[in-house]
Amino acid sequence: MKVTHILVPTDLSEESHRTFTLAQETARDKGARITLLNVVENLQVAPHGAPLAPPLDDPETPALVELAKSELEKRRPLLGDDVNVQCDTTLATDFGEAIADYANEHGCDLIIMSTHGRTGFRRLVLGSVAEAVLRHAKMPVLCVPRAK
Repeated sequence: MKVTHILVPTDLSEESHRTFTLAQETARDKGARITLLNVVENLQVAPHGAPLAPPLDDPETPALVELAKSELEKRRPLLGDDVNVQCDTTLATDFGEAIADYANEHGCDLIIMSTHGRTGFRRLVLGSVAEAVLRHAKMPVLCVPRAK
């Protein structure tokens, strides 16, 4: 399998960092570059006193995007200095679909992501980002389960 561009989505949690070593090794072995991606929630708010008006973007969103970019840059060294790593953010309400869309639009050959290992009722209530990525992505998705 030819791999030139690996997408590594992260929610900036420690749990999502467990994919970094695998992504680094794969990128090094294949001569690929890595994009470290964070999806920032695109909250919409209803204008006060105008319930029929179209929703507006949350005024905090630009600050959240800048914070996410800063946090991604802090994590860039965790992927090593021997691979080409770029950081990016995207706005969305559906994280799984946004990750798959980003990969499809940016020519990614592989997505490497962690799963949080939720099962049963918690998964039903919270949904599963990894499952949504698997449904929407047009390239292989490597899901790394939680270590037991």
